[in-house]
Amino acid sequence: MVVCGDDGLAHRLAAELRGVYGEQVTLVVPPSERTARPPVVGRARAASAALLDRVVSAAVGARGGVPVAPVPSAAAGATVGEPVLEADALTEAVLAEAGVERAAALALVHDDDETNIRAALTARRLNPRLRLVLRLYNRRLGQHIEELLDQAAALASGGSGDAGREASTTVLSDADTAAPALAATALAGTSKVVQTEGLLLRAVERPLPADSGLHTLALLSVSDPSGVAGGDQEPRLLPDDEEVRGAAGRTAIVLEQVSSAGGPESAAPGRGAGVVSSLAFLFSRRLRWSLAGLVGCVLALAIALWAVTRIHPLRAFYLTLLDMFAIDDPALGAPLGRQLLQLLSALVGLLLLPVLLAAVLEALGTFRTATSLRKPPRGLGGHVVLLGLGKIGTRVLTRLRELNVPVVCVESDPEARGLATARRLRVPVVLGDVTQEGVLESAKIHRAQALLAVTSADTTNLEAALYARTVRPDLRVVLRLYDDDFATAVYRTLRAAYPNALTRSRSVTHLAAPAFAGAMLGRQVLGAVSVERQVLLFAAVDVDGHPMLEGRTVREAFRAGSWRVLALAGRTDTPDDHVLAKGDRVVLATTRTGLAALR
Repeated sequence: MVVCGDDGLAHRLAAELRGVYGEQVTLVVPPSERTARPPVVGRARAASAALLDRVVSAAVGARGGVPVAPVPSAAAGATVGEPVLEADALTEAVLAEAGVERAAALALVHDDDETNIRAALTARRLNPRLRLVLRLYNRRLGQHIEELLDQAAALASGGSGDAGREASTTVLSDADTAAPALAATALAGTSKVVQTEGLLLRAVERPLPADSGLHTLALLSVSDPSGVAGGDQEPRLLPDDEEVRGAAGRTAIVLEQVSSAGGPESAAPGRGAGVVSSLAFLFSRRLRWSLAGLVGCVLALAIALWAVTRIHPLRAFYLTLLDMFAIDDPALGAPLGRQLLQLLSALVGLLLLPVLLAAVLEALGTFRTATSLRKPPRGLGGHVVLLGLGKIGTRVLTRLRELNVPVVCVESDPEARGLATARRLRVPVVLGDVTQEGVLESAKIHRAQALLAVTSADTTNLEAALYARTVRPDLRVVLRLYDDDFATAVYRTLRAAYPNALTRSRSVTHLAAPAFAGAMLGRQVLGAVSVERQVLLFAAVDVDGHPMLEGRTVREAFRAGSWRVLALAGRTDTPDDHVLAKGDRVVLATTRTGLAALR
C-alpha cells in the first residue's frame, strides 16, 4: 500500500496500516516532512505548558504522589519500518517509483484538494485496479470524483465485473471521520466503538458473561502467577459456544450497544406528540401551566353551577363562560349559590385576560425569533456541552442530534459556520468566550453528562476542560487536540490529576487514520479493535454472492476463529434462525484471514 501526504495524518495512517493490519506500506512525503512538524504544534505545546504544569502541581498536592509524566514528543518522521520516498510533487514518475502500478491501495492525504485529485487521476491511469482513498474537504466535489474514478476503472477493465468490484474510490475528510468518533467517545467513554447501519456498538473487556451469546468476540490470554499475560492459553478470537463455556475465569471482549436516555427509541413520537411539541415551541412552560390552571378553574366552576342549579351540563358550561367574560345578565334574585358562582366566574375571567394577552405576545415573539438562537432551558440536564461550531464541531453536532442526544453549544464567533446548523436543529447556543467565567455555567455544565471541546485552539480546549473539572470533578471530558503526542500527554496528566473522572483527549489524525485505513482495505471495513497482539475487523458485507453466507442461518454462517454475524441492516435484533438471503446486508466481526476468505 502507498500513502502520500504532507502532514501528521500520512505518518499516522502508515503506522496504522503497518501496526494494526500488518500491511506493507510505502510512504511518500515532501523532503522536509521527515524532520519537522508543522509550526502550529510547537506553538500549541508552548502555550499549553503552563496549564499542564498547574495540573501536575494540583495532582501532587491533592494526592501526595507523583503524577504520570507526559510522554516526550516524537518527531513527525518517527514512523519507522516502512520505505519512505521523498518528493516535491506527486508526478507520474514519483507514483511509479512508489510502486503504484503494483499496489493494492493508494491514500492521498495532502492538505490540498487539487494535489490529491491530480494524483488520483494519474494513479487511476497507471493502475485501473487500484483502490483509491482521497482526502477532500469539498464533499460535493468528492461525490463527483468518486463516480468519475470508478467509472474510469470500469472502462479501463473492459467492463469486467471483477475489476470493477475490486477497484473503488473513497473520498473522506478529517471532519467527517473525526466527528463520529468524537461523538461516540463522549457517549460511550471509549474509542473501541463501531458505528454502522444506525447502530453504535462498543467493545468492552469484562469477566466472561454467564451466557455464551453471539456478542462474545474474544477470550483474552490468561496471565501467569506473576501477572504477565501470554501464558499457555493465548487469546482466542471469535470462539465457539463450547470454548466459551469451558473458559471459566478468563476475561472476554464483548460487544454491547450504546444507548442513551434520549435515544431513538425514546424519541419516537407517539399519537398527538406533534400538537404537544407545537405548544411547547410556542409557549413557555410557566405560561402553559397558567393556561392549564385556568382551564381547570373553568371546568370546576361549570361543574359547581350544574350541581347547584341542576341545569344541563353544556348550558352550565356556557353560562360560566358568559359570566367570565361579563356578557351575561347579573343573577339578581337567583339563589345564593348561583350568585357566588357568578362572582367567582367574573374573577377567573379577570385573571384569564392577562394570561391570554401574554400567550398572544409570546406566540408573536416566538414566530418573530424563530430564526434566532435558542437559550438553554432552565430544567435541562443530562446533555452534552459542545464547545466550538467550526468544521468539526458542526459535524459532531449533527451526529449527536442523529442519535437524539440533547446538546448545548458554546461558540465565541457570532459568524461561525455551525450556527446555521444549530438554528436549523433548534439546538440551544451560548455565545461567548468559553474561557470567561460564567459561560460554561450558562450552558448548564453542572448538570451535563459530558463536555466535548472541539475548538481549533488547543489551549482553549484544555482551559475549558480544566475549568469544567473545578465545577464538576466527575464530568466526562473529551478534548480535540491537534497533535497525537500532545493529546497523549494531556490525557495522562489529567488522568493523574483526576483519577476518578473519565478523560479522553483525541487528535484529529488519531481519529481519522483508522477510517482512512479501513477504506484502503475496502469500503466494507468499518473499523478494528485490537486484542492484545491480534486485531478484529468489523465489516459490512452484502450476502448476495457469498456461498458461505447466502442460504444459511445466522448460526450456520458462524465460523469459529474466522467470522461471526453481529447484526442485520434494518433490524434491531439478530435471531439465530434467520436465513440470510439475497438483499440482506450483515455486519460481521472477522479476522484478517476470515475477511480474505469472504472476499
